[in-house]
Amino acid sequence: MQLLRDIAYVRSGDKGDVVSVGVLARSSEHYPALLQSLTPQSVKALFGDWVRGEVEVYPMDNIEAVVVIMRGALGGGATRTLRLDQTGKAMGNGLLRLPVISET
Repeated sequence: MQLLRDIAYVRSGDKGDVVSVGVLARSSEHYPALLQSLTPQSVKALFGDWVRGEVEVYPMDNIEAVVVIMRGALGGGATRTLRLDQTGKAMGNGLLRLPVISET
């Protein structure tokens, strides 16, 4: 099974209790699969109760990337959470565990 880590890389950050992750296709041919694989539903299913708020997914066709916003994802924010990953860096890398979905 191919995973997103095989076709993309990530950059992530946080602001308060919100994690933002940029997922960038490694090549143009991988961008369509990236769009199909990253959905609010797939992200919520992956993280379960760790993401208590909404998940938003924004395609950025001009740079063949997707921005994923996860609200209520840091247990109250970097200065309040008891989680080891206080800034959402590991959550960005966690997205790379999603399976690649592509039309064949």
